[in-house]
Amino acid sequence: MITTINPYNSKEIQQYQELTKKEIKAKLKTAQETFEDWRETSFEHRAKHMRHVGELLRKNKESYAKLITQEMGKPISQSRGELEKCAGLCDHYADKASEYLAREHIETEYFKSYVSYEPIGVVLAVMPWNFPFWQVFRFIVPALMAGNVGVLKHASNVMGCAELIESIFLEAGFPLGGLQNLIIGTEEVEAIINNKAVKAVTLTGSKPAGAAVAAIAGKQIKKAVLELGGNNALVVFNDADIEDAVQKCVVARFHNTGQSCIAGKRLLLQESIAEKFLEKFTEEVKALVSGDPQDDDTFIGVMAREDLAVELEHLMNASIDKGAKLHCGGLRDKTYFAPTILTGVTADMAVFKKETFGPLIAVTTFKTENEAINLVNNSKFGLGASLFSADLEKMEELAVQIKDGAVFINHKVVSHPALPFGGTGISGYGRELSHHGIREFVNIKSVVIA
Repeated sequence: MITTINPYNSKEIQQYQELTKKEIKAKLKTAQETFEDWRETSFEHRAKHMRHVGELLRKNKESYAKLITQEMGKPISQSRGELEKCAGLCDHYADKASEYLAREHIETEYFKSYVSYEPIGVVLAVMPWNFPFWQVFRFIVPALMAGNVGVLKHASNVMGCAELIESIFLEAGFPLGGLQNLIIGTEEVEAIINNKAVKAVTLTGSKPAGAAVAAIAGKQIKKAVLELGGNNALVVFNDADIEDAVQKCVVARFHNTGQSCIAGKRLLLQESIAEKFLEKFTEEVKALVSGDPQDDDTFIGVMAREDLAVELEHLMNASIDKGAKLHCGGLRDKTYFAPTILTGVTADMAVFKKETFGPLIAVTTFKTENEAINLVNNSKFGLGASLFSADLEKMEELAVQIKDGAVFINHKVVSHPALPFGGTGISGYGRELSHHGIREFVNIKSVVIA
């Protein structure tokens, strides 16, 4: 049995019976059979149903948001925002999929030549709990619009969300095998990837999980897309708009109680403005409202599980032992972790090197632009970075020197339907969203007529 627990009050929400191996195989067979029909549908047909999904998300936003908040502790206002973002993604691909996958005619010496983008089949998604709707939608919306179908292995603590997502697509008119939630544990993933019906896998999660899935897929010569987290830098230069940068950096770090792969986890401040910035930043962090995630005013809820809060506490204490200063916060009570600022952080400390998945930010200072870029790149991760400065031309020059998959200037890193999303290094490979994402799981076929 899989049991979901409310991380705010530790109350049991629901129990789910895990599928047997026979039931899993039956669902994969259904997926393959559905694909054979779905691949022949028009973009117009797919778009009609996808827009209906968006309508359902908006219509039932309150009840859906309540479930997200109950299962993983996200503040209710942010749960609503997640659903709105999913609805926008449905609209985007309903409008753009036919353009993104249109035949690309190439001038050659032949009579006619073009590139065709064609669906490949069943795609397995192994998804995390921190954005229980958005992570799934980021995969399934472009997959279905490309003519593929999906099977979902969601995180066990958000199984109610997983079941609900499947029902939403069915209600919107998608076929039974278009998206199927698999109520399974991680031990079943290898056999599913090995199943001949599954043609590719996408995973968002930890480095060990990504490495394991990629190894299995690699043995089968199957495509994999991996999004494995990050420890993004927020870099504030001395000519930045301090008020604006403070506001954006607070949200960049503490949105979703800091449980985001693209959260700004390392705050790099130029020495001449560090004291002024930190004073204003601290005021804003201390003003963040913690409380019941179901309350509209709550900005900091609880972490999704107590073991995750314990792990964050360990990283904090290990860094303090090496000389970091506890500037504010640092308190933990079960799944609640107070918004925390550590100063005096150096590159050899745990909170600088690792992904701190929770409401803790590590502050480091620098003197020169070169030092700043070296600090940004001093990481095994490579998901994204934010640069704050009035000199936009200089920031564009510096952006080229950053190895990450995204650089945002005077803004926090976000995932946007029109922009490719993904990282370098141990942040993974492959891209989601935009025309790049929808083309990850298609056969890019050259057709030549002589």
